Order: sequence, then structure tokens, then C-alpha cells
Amino acid sequence: MPEVDRIRQRLRGDGPLAEMLTVAEYLTGWLTHLTVDENTLRGYESIVRVHLIPHLGDIPLDKLRTTHIRDMFAAIEQRNDEITAAKASTDPTIRKPVTGVRPTGATTRQRIRACLRKAINDALADELIVGANPAALVKVPADRPLPIVWEDERVQRWKSTGKIPGPVMVWTDAQVVQFLDYAAEHAPDLHPMWHYMAYRGPRRGEACGLRDSEVRLHRRETTINNQIATHGYTAVQKPPKSRAGNRDVALDTDTTKVLTAYKARRAAWQLAAGDAWPDTGLFFVRPDGQPWHPNAVTQRFRKLIRKAGLPPIRLHDLRHSAATIALDAGVDIKVISEQLGHTTTTLTRDTYQSVTKELHRNAADAVAEKINQKRRGRRLAG
Repeated sequence: MPEVDRIRQRLRGDGPLAEMLTVAEYLTGWLTHLTVDENTLRGYESIVRVHLIPHLGDIPLDKLRTTHIRDMFAAIEQRNDEITAAKASTDPTIRKPVTGVRPTGATTRQRIRACLRKAINDALADELIVGANPAALVKVPADRPLPIVWEDERVQRWKSTGKIPGPVMVWTDAQVVQFLDYAAEHAPDLHPMWHYMAYRGPRRGEACGLRDSEVRLHRRETTINNQIATHGYTAVQKPPKSRAGNRDVALDTDTTKVLTAYKARRAAWQLAAGDAWPDTGLFFVRPDGQPWHPNAVTQRFRKLIRKAGLPPIRLHDLRHSAATIALDAGVDIKVISEQLGHTTTTLTRDTYQSVTKELHRNAADAVAEKINQKRRGRRLAG
């Protein structure tokens, strides 16, 4: 006979009385009723199809336990090892099946857990199941790659071997200056946006979506409350995801001058276009007045750094450079966290503190000076 509590649970919910839905059946229906943006939905659909259903799909929803979820992640890790070993093989017949196949990285594993956790939370809210959320009890290590600075020695090795030290690279302040000077001459239409990103650290979508009404140059501040995201290749305007993402960003004197000069240049473009000038409401626009597509901004950036002969970074890494330089300049970690739109200072500290060598040198000097003071005191006492 079925358990009494389980019958009561099913009577409260909308599920079948005779038999509990499997994880696959529940997730398939769950996806059809989600009210999230298109990008998030596409990500959830991929995770459900590629990971959750193959590993957990046959399990009744009310029987899903932490052990099942841990087994799923263990199987993913094992598959990662198999892919890595096959790619390293000298046998082409072994390498061929994994051509174009990538291991499931730490970020994706975090997203798998987050997707499952939300799905089960929704099942609990709908009273399809009772108890704790097993996905919330499983810990997935966050193996986020930390930024590495393009020191001179690394640049020389890259020039001789073509090898990049890590997936997240940041420029030094001298390299940022070199890039911006080159961009001002060879890409004047995009130079102001890149300057804003390099100095103040907004995300690509936030810079592309910066509203004209939220730029107050006389007060040296901007407000980020809009972004241009890409759904596939389609550009869509929407607010930042988190509350911390909606923020005021103060401007330095140099950035204010650059944006003021850009605004005058934009006015000349508008005057030349006449009635053909579109009213986008955006601050950064193309010379024809149309919005910048984020992918186009990235492509132009990649081409320009190659022409400039600079070591490669991603466009997003201009944001990392801004944070790293600010830390080296002694700016408080909380101020930088708020400037970047991070939810907590922990994320800022964990991501950037490892690359601020000057802070560590200052700390080392401070310790040495403390010891030397004691040493001098002992000598005077003697």
C-alpha cells in the first residue's frame, strides 16, 4: 500500500495519484511553464537535455537523493578524464571521437546544480514533494580561473611560443594605455566605450546598453540600469540581473573628458544624418546612430589588439584590468565591488586579490619595517 503521507502530498499537488513523476517527466513539464528570459531558458533546456535527464531521468522525483546527484557529478568528472585522456592520445582513432568535445567545466557544473536546485524548489513550492532539497545539500567546487597579469616575462614567452598562460589574462596599466592610445587613432568610433570599460569596469552589455539619460557628465557620474544581451545573435535590451547590477558609477576626470568629446562627435554625426538619425536612447552608438551589437564590439576589439601587437585578452578582461589597477592604486575593496556590480565583496576579493602584487609587496615591507623597529629598539636599549 502507498504511504499515507505520500498520498496526502499528491492530493495537495497536481501530480498523478497512482505514481510519482520521474525526474525526466517533471523536468520536461517544468521547462514548459518557466517564466524566465530566453537566454536562461535556453541554458536550462540544454542542462536538462545533456546532463540531468541522462543521469537522473529514471528516478522518481520523490526518491531523488543527494547520493544520486553526487553520483551524477562523479560520472561527469569521469567523463571529463576520459575526454582529456583521449585528446592526449597519439592514436588518431582514439582522438577522433572527442574532436570538438569539451570537458564539462566547473562553471557549467555550478549551473547544473543551480538548475536542478531551482527545479526541485519549484516542485516543493507546488507541493509535489516534501522535505529538503537534495540539490541544495550537494556542494560543487567553484574552480573559477583567477586572472593572470601579462608581466613582461609572460609576454616574451607568448611571443616566442604563442602559448597563453591562462584562460583569464589582464593587461598592466602600461598595456591599457598602449591599447587606448592605439584605439583612439585606429577605432575612434569605439574608443570612448573601451575607455569607459577599461577605467570603470562595466560589463560589455552594460556599456552597450548605457542610456543617454543616465550619463551626467557635469556631475561626473553614470547610472547602469540597462544592458544589451544576446539571445543567440539577437540583441535584446533588459535590466541587469541582480540588484547590485543596478548602480551608479562615478567618473574620473580623464573619462569625463573622453565622453564629453565623444558626445560632441556624436552630435556632429546626428546633424549629418538629419531625419535618418534613429532615437535609440543609448549613449554609445555607431556613427549611423544605430546601437552597437555586443558581438560586433568584441570582434572589433580582437582585431585591434592583434594589429596593435598586444598580448591577447578577452573584451571582458578590460573589466578585470580595471579592477586590478584599482586595487593596486589602493582603492578599498568594497568601493571596487560596488563599482563592478558584485553582490558581495567576497567575489571581488577572491577574483582579484591574487593578482595585486603591489599590495603584497607593501605588506611584506610593512612586516620588515615592524621587525626592524624592534631591532633598532633593542640596539638602543643595549
